[in-house]
Order: sequence, then C-alpha cells, then structure tokens
Amino acid sequence: MDSQDFREAAISSIDEIINYYDNISSRDVVSNVSPGYLRTLLPTSAPVQGEAWATIQSDMETKILPGITHWQHPNFHAFFPCATSYPSILGELYSAALSGACFNWICSPAVTELETIVLDWLAKLLCLPGCYLSTGSTRGGGVIQGSASEAVLTAMVAAREKYLLETVPSDLSEEEREDVIAHKRAKMVVLATNMTHSSTKKAALILGVRFKSISVRAEDGYALTAPVLASALEECRAKGLEPFFLTATLGTTDTCAVDDFRGISEALEAYIYPPGSPGEVWVHVDAAYAGAALVCPEFQASTKIEQIAKFHSFDMNMHKWLLTNFDASCLFVRNRNWFVQALSINQAVYGNAASDGGLVTDYREWQIPLGRRFRSLKIWFVLRSFGVEGLHGYIRRTVKMGEDFAGWVKGREDLFEVITGPAFALTVFRMVGDGEEMRNERTRALCERVNGSGRMWVTSTLLDGSRFAIRFMTGVRSTEERHVRAAFELLVEVAEEIVNKK
Repeated sequence: MDSQDFREAAISSIDEIINYYDNISSRDVVSNVSPGYLRTLLPTSAPVQGEAWATIQSDMETKILPGITHWQHPNFHAFFPCATSYPSILGELYSAALSGACFNWICSPAVTELETIVLDWLAKLLCLPGCYLSTGSTRGGGVIQGSASEAVLTAMVAAREKYLLETVPSDLSEEEREDVIAHKRAKMVVLATNMTHSSTKKAALILGVRFKSISVRAEDGYALTAPVLASALEECRAKGLEPFFLTATLGTTDTCAVDDFRGISEALEAYIYPPGSPGEVWVHVDAAYAGAALVCPEFQASTKIEQIAKFHSFDMNMHKWLLTNFDASCLFVRNRNWFVQALSINQAVYGNAASDGGLVTDYREWQIPLGRRFRSLKIWFVLRSFGVEGLHGYIRRTVKMGEDFAGWVKGREDLFEVITGPAFALTVFRMVGDGEEMRNERTRALCERVNGSGRMWVTSTLLDGSRFAIRFMTGVRSTEERHVRAAFELLVEVAEEIVNKK
C-alpha cells in the first residue's frame, strides 16, 4: 500500500465509520453470534499473497461487525459507557501514524510534555487538590495508564515499597533486611469493600499480599464509612496484620456509591497517630467512571473532592464517560517520587543527558510496562474540541436522562422499586412482588427478556448477597431522551407480561 493507496483506503474507511455511527441505531445492541463463529468464516492460515484493501474492508461488515456488541448504541444501558468521539478517533489516528515506544523523554519529547500538560489541564478541570498537579509543591502529577486496573496495581506497588521503606529498619545488613521484609510481607494486607471493583483484589493477588474485604451496608448507601473502616482496622491490628493500602471509591460499579472521604481520613488518623507517621495506609481513589462528573462544579461539591488532598493517588477513566476512546485511564499521584522509587529500573541503553540530569519526566518510571503510546493526543483533541462547556453539557444531559428514568420507574410502584439512585446516570431497580424469592425471580426474568429482545441491553447485580437487581445507565453519547423513554416502555411491557404470567 503506497501513499495513494492509503489515501483512497483511508477515505473509504472514514466514510464507512461515519456511516456506522449514523446508522448504529438500526443494529441490535448485543451480538447474537454463537461461540466460535469467526473460525468457521476465516481461513485456517494467513494468505500467501497480499490481498486488495477492498477485499479486506468488505470483511468488516460481513465477518467482524456481526460479532460486535455496539457500546456506542443509544440503547446500550449496560455496565458503564465506553466513550468515543470523532476528535478522539482522530487523535488515535495520529498516534498510530507517529508510532513509537516513547518510554523516555528523548524518545519523543512532545509525547512526554503533552501528557504532563493535558493531565494538569484535566486535574484543574476535575478540581483535584493542587498537590496532584505536576507544578504542585509536592511534585505530584498525572500519567496515562491503560486501565483503572493497571492504575490500582501501579499504585499498590508504590504503596508496598513506600511502606517497607518506612517500616523496615535501615541499619540492617542486606541479608537481615531481606528476612525482615519477607516476614513483614506475610502480614501486609490490602483493604477494600465488597463494592470495590475487583481490580484491587486482583492487584493484591498479583503482588502476593493479603486482601481483606469490608462489608458495607444498605443503610449507608453501600458506601464505606468511618465506623466501618475503624472496625476493620482494629480487627487487623488484633490479628497482627498490617494494612498498607486502601481503595476508596467515587462511584462503585454496582450502585455508583461514593465512599465517605472525610470519614476515611478521620478513621485513618485515629488508627495511625500522628497523621503522616511512618507506615501510613496509602489511600487510592478509584473514580474510574463517576470521576468524569467532576468536570461539573455541582459534583465537586457533593463528593467533597477536596478531601483527597490527604490521600495518595486518584484515577479516572476518560474512556468511560468523557468522550475519549479506550484506553485513557488518568492516574494522579500526590508525590511522583513514590512511583519513581518503586518502579525505576535503569539500563545503560536508556541513558541520555536530559534524563540523567533530572531535567525531564520519564513516564516509564510511573507504570508497569516500559513502552507507551501517544495517548495524550486524543485527550488534547477532546478537551480542545468540546471545551469545558461542551463537557458540562454532555455530563449534565446524560445525568438528567438518568433522573428522568428513575422518576418514571418510581411512578410505577405497582411494578418496580428503586434500590439506589439515580446517581451519576445510573439507576438500580427491581420488580416488586410478595417476598424476596418472587422479586428475584421476576427481576431476573425481566432482565433476560429485555436483553433477549435485541432492542436494548442492561446488566444486573446482586446486592446484600441475595437481592437481584437491574442496573440502567444513560451515559452513552448517542442516547437521547426518546431512547430512554422507549427503553422504559419496553421494561413496563415485559414487566406486565411477567406479572400476568404471559
């Protein structure tokens, strides 16, 4: 493919992508292919001779798209959104064209410097405390990770090394130190609630440290509170365990609950006195989805985001609810040295005057992998194309649709009950009935039938270990009020059939 071939192929591909988005609502939301469908459609080995682009492109519609669940569909109400937009797609295109590993500043100075700048833009937009800025007094800053799971693992590695550095005596011989560290690691424990995303438990599994799940209560809105955390900390102390990491959440997966940041600070200050003493618990805030809402001042106030100045790291995914395609998980740390001390591994081949002189940021020291892509381009394009007002409008519009939906559900008390929400464009509800078993049975049937229709997609959750409920999300960019109204009407139609046993 020469430059002229590429020009023709690119124009044709862009036209096809535009057509896909313009007509996406005509497709079923969820793919209905059978497992292994693609193997029956493709050859058993790669072609010996290269094929024409037109032949390859035609296979997108006939072979690939039948196996795609359309996350940008206006009737996608499952999980959380996996956002994109045309400016973001263009950023991805330029990133692919300028492909490089870019682990050091010298590998492409613009890649590093743009990332630092746009993440400072984002931190200010989200109203994060100044300590999370690259220009802050504690020399914090942001780094783009592949996912919130990578972010929590990165933070946990840094937390582990920080804790060991602070709590293991420095006057030991190398062999003595290794023995003390091995003994201490057996007692170190990660804390999270039963509503925390599974990535925290997985990170603890990868690092080989203990994990303790803290049960939260419906009466607290499924949020972590000071008394509950204090009880868990004292339980660890009584067993001789040493908590070193806690994930607090702004917008849990199941219900979009927000943990009590002030209460968490108070519980930890009481547990470790005075605050800031060696061996403090690293608090990581997982705001993967709902963190996007912080672009709006009203959510900055309601979540008390200023409280995280006392915490250590914060992560949100622009690729969930902020119009940027996967992957763009934005991890902020209060002190960059915590990452650098834990993750810096040098080889002679990495050496250059700017890095060796400490004049630049090398993001390879802020992440698990070495290489990295030019992901800041798409964030830069999105922030500039939509502007603050455009992002405000998008978040507020999708939140309003969630509030409308919750109001309609509450208006049909003969069929439904709202369990939580609306919160951050998410409502959790279930069908009513005589007894828990009937409610669960009806709600499960409702979920299966509406998903089976192909007209919409919702996901379920299980609260308090036994309450089956449906999660309904309205954050997709293409979703409009008419789509939410149609979804509600379908839910009512199917629910009435279930009640009447049709």
